[in-house]
Amino acid sequence: MSRRKRGIRIKKYFPEQPQDTNLANPDIKKPITIEDIKASLKDIDDIVLKEVKIKETQVTIIFLSSLIDDVILQQMVFNPIDWSNSDKPEEIFKHYEVLEQDELPKLIHDVMSGYTILMFENEIIKLSTFSAPSRSVSPPENETTVMGPQDSFVESLKINLSLIKRRIRSPQLKTKTILLGTETKNTVAVIYMENIANEQHIDKVIKRIENVEFHGFMGLAMLKQMLEDRPFSPFPQYGLTVRTDNATQDLLNGKVLVMMDGSPEAANMPSTFMEMFLSPEDYYNRWTTASLLRALRLSGFFLSILLTSTYVSVLTFHPEMLPPQLLRLLAESRSQVPFPPVIEVLIIELVIEVLREAGARMPTKIGQTIGIVGGIVIGTAAVEAGLASNILIVLVATTALLSFIPPSYLMSNAIRFIRYGYIISAGMLGMFGQMIVFAWMINHLSNLTSLGVPYISPVIPRKWTDLLNSVIRFPTRMVIQRPGISRAKKDLVRPLDEE
Repeated sequence: MSRRKRGIRIKKYFPEQPQDTNLANPDIKKPITIEDIKASLKDIDDIVLKEVKIKETQVTIIFLSSLIDDVILQQMVFNPIDWSNSDKPEEIFKHYEVLEQDELPKLIHDVMSGYTILMFENEIIKLSTFSAPSRSVSPPENETTVMGPQDSFVESLKINLSLIKRRIRSPQLKTKTILLGTETKNTVAVIYMENIANEQHIDKVIKRIENVEFHGFMGLAMLKQMLEDRPFSPFPQYGLTVRTDNATQDLLNGKVLVMMDGSPEAANMPSTFMEMFLSPEDYYNRWTTASLLRALRLSGFFLSILLTSTYVSVLTFHPEMLPPQLLRLLAESRSQVPFPPVIEVLIIELVIEVLREAGARMPTKIGQTIGIVGGIVIGTAAVEAGLASNILIVLVATTALLSFIPPSYLMSNAIRFIRYGYIISAGMLGMFGQMIVFAWMINHLSNLTSLGVPYISPVIPRKWTDLLNSVIRFPTRMVIQRPGISRAKKDLVRPLDEE
């Protein structure tokens, strides 16, 4: 991206205010005045413009009371003014930044970001006094583990960066901040290890972020969807995590992290299909236990999308595939059901979705009760009323549990969506329809990319060492190379006198 184009983009986020310029020299801009600031901040009730006198100098203090605590304001602004015998900013304050005399859009943005502005006669300075309440660091709600760190990211970008830098104490850890959103002006941070991360990946992430034009983002997940290679794909192409150990591991593997102020997640780029089934606890367990759990999660993915659709296929088109005893059991179970198998399955699946959404939107204690009691009551009533067979209730409940096996919530949602494609195709064409959808899914995954690199790696490995940390996790001492998808500058994870 050219330097000229970047200038236009930044200018868009800080639009120029109408100013009177010298017609003889249009490059000379009018200095900022109190009237200009009042006009820009008109009808904002919590804005404070306070004039104080320091010796013989008149100083105007500007701040947003809703973003600054009174104690912080007293300690950082008024106490130094009261205790100083000078009217020069450098002799009153120990730490401040100077603003240009003609940077009105930048001054307004700083005020709205929680800075305190002090306008002296010949100088304008700003003090970092932002002290709005924020959530304290707490254990993760979604990606829980038995072992390992129990702290997670919060909505403050400054706190999140401190959690990462507490673990990686290296000057090679770089951070680049970008303002996004024409109205919200969200602060987005791109984080990477300069000596490890691939430069093409870094440039590609920064370029995609700078090319995003949107009025504002409520969370990082919204921005992540705008950065993906294939926005119409049901599969997440970048990972999201709230765990600090996950983010640290990704940085050390040569990936690029994207974080946003006001959002408690970090997006790791690039990501693979297999990584959606990995948990940080895999590295805290013995390799045998980790391999078993990984195989269970991957098997659960295929069972979750195929179990109920196979029920539809067998009962509709292929009853001869079942043993006579099992077929007799299914026939007795469905003897009073008035719907064909595909309609029966869709009804129960939708009931499960309703229970899941109701439980997620209600208060925690009530939601748990609704999910458990509602599932038991509705399932029992549906069987007794002849709306569904008891075997189907067992299968649907099993697939619902299997969809929660992946540690990634985004992958769980993808499983929920594509399952309906399998069910409908099974109801129309039987197992032939299932195989058509399955072939489409494998072809789609094979063509999918994450930041331009193959999404299905390491099933199709970029290098053979990727197989050492895939479905089967070999002992840690044997995994000496970083994942091929990262294309890292430093291939080895520890010095072996080969680099």
